[in-house]
Amino acid sequence: MKKIAICLFTALTVMLWSCDTKKQKEDAQVDITAQRIDSLENALAQAQNETNDLMGTVEQIRDGFTAINQAENIITTQSAKGESSNRQVILSNMALIQKKMNLNRELIKNLQDQLRTSKSSNAKMKSTLEQMVADFQKQLQEKQVQIDELREELNAKNIKIQEQDKQISTLNQNVSNLSQDNEAQANQIAEQDKAAHTVYYVFGTKKELKAQKILQDGDVLKSNDFNRDYFAKVDYRVKKVIPLYSKSAKILTNHPAGTYRLDRDANKQYTLRITDSDRFWSVSKYLVIIVK
Repeated sequence: MKKIAICLFTALTVMLWSCDTKKQKEDAQVDITAQRIDSLENALAQAQNETNDLMGTVEQIRDGFTAINQAENIITTQSAKGESSNRQVILSNMALIQKKMNLNRELIKNLQDQLRTSKSSNAKMKSTLEQMVADFQKQLQEKQVQIDELREELNAKNIKIQEQDKQISTLNQNVSNLSQDNEAQANQIAEQDKAAHTVYYVFGTKKELKAQKILQDGDVLKSNDFNRDYFAKVDYRVKKVIPLYSKSAKILTNHPAGTYRLDRDANKQYTLRITDSDRFWSVSKYLVIIVK
């Protein structure tokens, strides 16, 4: 009887152990499946974010070319009026063209960089975007030729005007001196525009930020003796995505809520995505992020 009881106890123990082991295996399998689903969801989210980033840049470039074409049409219409043309309108639109051309160059370069670092496995999409980059570059070159020709036309008309107006006052001569002032002022306005949209960002460990005096006594940019050369200098209309290559990231400078996201990629590393550039940089032209 005792032997029978021992056998029954042993069998029951083995059965319970087998059930526990089976349950553990099932639970482990569930955990693995959940992890794979999370990883897949992260990968899909990352792919969607990258696609949105790329298409956002494409739309900016298209908008730039549209603005350039509109400005060209206005200049052509005004210059056709000869001496009665509105020189200030011509000047402001030449400046706009210069700004948009410079910005589109930067955006096209940024699109190339985005494609080069993209982790998307969609070969067809990447191929299409690479072709778009080539088309944009060609369009930029052709547009530059057209603008140079337009500038020459304006210069020629201005020379004619100056020859006809030799007897008018110095003030009026200066006003009519479109050929020289136009390009110089357009370039100056373009430089001012670029400076107005220039911002600075840096990310680093606590030790790195303290070494550059960016972080002092727990405060960020407490004094003016921090190393400004340590910051990356960018045009915020172009730079909207900043990979941080870290699983831990915290923004230390002040930027309005709702103007950015900190997204994780498939490796759970953070990327900063600025969704409203004007508002994001309205409080501070410096961005400091601490990572580990």
